Amino acid sequence: MATLLKTDRNVALQRHGAVSAEVDARERLIRAGSSDRVVQVPNDVVLSALLPERCNGQPAFSTIRFFANGMSCGGTIRLTRFGSGFEVRVNWLTGGIEIVPHNVL
Repeated sequence: MATLLKTDRNVALQRHGAVSAEVDARERLIRAGSSDRVVQVPNDVVLSALLPERCNGQPAFSTIRFFANGMSCGGTIRLTRFGSGFEVRVNWLTGGIEIVPHNVL
């Protein structure tokens, strides 16, 4: 998932244009905006996403958008299983992606 997002960010920089990854929490899918790559989250993993309502003055829907200058509108995708998990965080200012451990218990 983090690799998919990093690739979308890099493609936005290379193409000098916006690229949007789609986060479909209900269907448990993350779709790349720069290719046909899809990440299917297993059924035993709890998926939640904190995404912006608006991005660059427009409705963001369920996307994480990367811009040609490296910035993004940010977002966090949380994956949890058996009381622990990870957050994949996208920094709005830098567009950087980090994976951070997350303990629920």
